[in-house]
Amino acid sequence: MAIQEISTDQLLLLSEKYPVLDVRSPGEYLHAHIPGAYNLPLFTDEERKIIGTSYKQESREKAIKFGLDFFGVKMRGMIEEVEKILQRFEPIKSTNPEIFITNPDSYEKNSNAVIVHCWRGGMRSASVAWLLNFYGFDVYLLQGGYKIYRNWVLKQFENKYDCNIIGGYTGSGKTELLHGLQKKGHPIIDLEGLANHKGSAFGALGQPPQPKQEMFENLLAEKLNKYSEKTFWLEDESQRIGALNIPHGFWNTMRTKLVFFIEIPFEQRLEYITSGYGALEKEDLINAIVRIKKRLGPMETKMAIGSLIEDNVKECFRVLLYYYDKTYIKGLQNRGNLSVLLNKIDCSNVDAIVNTEKIISCVTVNT
Repeated sequence: MAIQEISTDQLLLLSEKYPVLDVRSPGEYLHAHIPGAYNLPLFTDEERKIIGTSYKQESREKAIKFGLDFFGVKMRGMIEEVEKILQRFEPIKSTNPEIFITNPDSYEKNSNAVIVHCWRGGMRSASVAWLLNFYGFDVYLLQGGYKIYRNWVLKQFENKYDCNIIGGYTGSGKTELLHGLQKKGHPIIDLEGLANHKGSAFGALGQPPQPKQEMFENLLAEKLNKYSEKTFWLEDESQRIGALNIPHGFWNTMRTKLVFFIEIPFEQRLEYITSGYGALEKEDLINAIVRIKKRLGPMETKMAIGSLIEDNVKECFRVLLYYYDKTYIKGLQNRGNLSVLLNKIDCSNVDAIVNTEKIISCVTVNT
């Protein structure tokens, strides 16, 4: 088929069956990209800089000639790379019958199709699309490129969603409850999982590096779009997760939703926290405590670090847990109409299986 232009909505559907090829430079891709996209850079970061400088300081024609010099020697390698991508690409079985393409029969049958985009849907994507189509691939070209996709991403945070919030003091096992609900068939969005951070001063320990804010937004937007017509679950979070921020529009939505608050005794939560974080490197824990010393207070900071140095990990976390409990109460109460939103669930211990069932029973009563 000829090269076919598609919208962002069409991209989201077609990407379940065909690989998305991001032809921007490696630096652009690493900063943020469409989730699941493969990087097939037309130019390196340095080549892109040379072309941009030539365009600004000399002429469009000179820049194009530089581009042709760089592109020509890469043509065969790019085609072979796409062949490798197609060999390892695993299509997603979609239940969505709406496929907005000219020839719907090709959706199920074509295993030789790819989706191509650059930053604005300009010459980079057009050039790669021409090459791949000339060789024999069927090519879908994203209109407006990644820039238009980003516009779509930002719009998702202004939409209204039907979601429930799992609340609870630090050490209540809220993330485990979230995944317990998922095992029971309830849709979830794990914000901490998307952010690679557990949401406290200690949240980065043992985690991979956090994505850039833009990439976090891309990941979140696609999750929200997936569950736009379903009730899904989230963990109660402050707006900031490590170095990242939950987009303001969606954050405001979260603050208006029912909170199912898991109330577990302090000592049980302390045992849970100590067993989880106690095995981490002492130096890392001390550095994390130092980062919050202004909020924690000088005396509490000294007590926490002193206990840790003396290998009394439990007493260290006792100090920290009092601090985080006060912080959480402040955030919880900073909601309008809290008395209507808050549903407390008494739990005797941090037990994901038992407490998941209690949450489900509580939801049944409230609906």
